[in-house]
Amino acid sequence: MNFNAPTIAIYIRIVAIISLLLGLNDAARLLGVSLGNVSPVTTLGLTGFVYLAIFSLTRLFAAVGLWIKASWGAVLLAGATFIELLLYLIGNPDIRMSAFGFAVRLLLLVAILVIFVIGIRVSRAQAQD
Repeated sequence: MNFNAPTIAIYIRIVAIISLLLGLNDAARLLGVSLGNVSPVTTLGLTGFVYLAIFSLTRLFAAVGLWIKASWGAVLLAGATFIELLLYLIGNPDIRMSAFGFAVRLLLLVAILVIFVIGIRVSRAQAQD
């Protein structure tokens, strides 16, 4: 898939910035920035802490991949966001997010799917030329 097409270059960078900000927000939660003297492990639980660490790192790596317009960045972000939303929707108690966080993740998943669709269309158009 060609992510270097000028049609989607800016759109991909915007999604990369959103992914970066969401990953940094999760990393701040991991470090316990707003918790004071309370350990984030005791607040989130060990399993919740591990889940948050995995999703945070995945989003940060995906943001870098999207920024350099590599297709693996989009795949990584789509997979991690889909799995996180699926775990939340089936009621896993270790995945905690607000309504706003859910909406941002859902918007991010839709944005990645739009990138895939546009990328496929651009690839088909270039193949026909």
